[in-house]
Amino acid sequence: MTTFRKLLVSSIQLIDSDYFPEGEEEVRSRPEKFEFSRSIPFIILHLGCLGVIWTGWSWAAVATAVGLYLVRMFAITGLYHRYFCHRAFKTSRPAQFFFGLLGLTAVQRGPLWWASVHRHHHAHSDEECDAHSPVWKGFLWSHVGWLTSSRNFPTDYKKVRDLQKYPELVFLNRFDLIGPFLLIGLLAVFGAALGAWAPQLGTGAWQMIVWGFFISTTVLFHATCAINSFAHTLGTKRFSTGDESRNSLVLALLTLGEGWHNNHHHYQSSARQGFYWWEIDISYYVIRALGALGIVWDIRGVPDSAYEPAAGGRAPRR
Repeated sequence: MTTFRKLLVSSIQLIDSDYFPEGEEEVRSRPEKFEFSRSIPFIILHLGCLGVIWTGWSWAAVATAVGLYLVRMFAITGLYHRYFCHRAFKTSRPAQFFFGLLGLTAVQRGPLWWASVHRHHHAHSDEECDAHSPVWKGFLWSHVGWLTSSRNFPTDYKKVRDLQKYPELVFLNRFDLIGPFLLIGLLAVFGAALGAWAPQLGTGAWQMIVWGFFISTTVLFHATCAINSFAHTLGTKRFSTGDESRNSLVLALLTLGEGWHNNHHHYQSSARQGFYWWEIDISYYVIRALGALGIVWDIRGVPDSAYEPAAGGRAPRR
């Protein structure tokens, strides 16, 4: 395939993630390697942060960036991960659609692609075929490099048949740019409105886009990817899981609970990853709050048997 054709196909796939003229299986059979055409979206995302040179900052813009980081981190950890990947709780079909749409704004592709990759990761954690194992492929590749290889781009729908039966989720997965463009549009309107009605805040449309989208999304992206890289290289191992998954308080705070990665690999289907009361797991607290509101239900906890292999077999204080 010529360079021009690769760029053309990659451009179309930005709009339609299921567009594979050569066939999905052929794409998956390609050698794993860095491809410049796949790196362009990440380059644009990072370069967008430089817009702060021209837009400056304001407390309103910084607060928006932090707020969107927290909301979208939960969309990834609590919804993409614990709901779509592991089905750790139940919800209604309309709420499920909203969860998927909210997840798209994090710019980490669609919920079915995310779930298929993550389920494969658990089935082959730190094995050679694990797409983002730092054990086999090095830290940098596990952090971001694997996302630049076209073989990891197709959604393996065979791994997400339980989700594929919902056509609205397939639609979101296929046209995942809906989320980023929706967020950018809302930020532009929000920033322009503040600029017109509250000029004392010193913000505007472009400043909101730079902080609320580019800066917030870039930090969110690297914090999420840190679970693939850092959580398999640094931290403590409470359970013997057959891989290098580890627990880290720092990562748990950055990712709203995902840093208790060794716990999660030991017992995957729980909505709770901080197994003990002192293991801060903000995503779990939010899920419980949604449960109290009746938005989600049948929230899976950690069974007593899951604590037995741990040192002392201590049960959590609930």
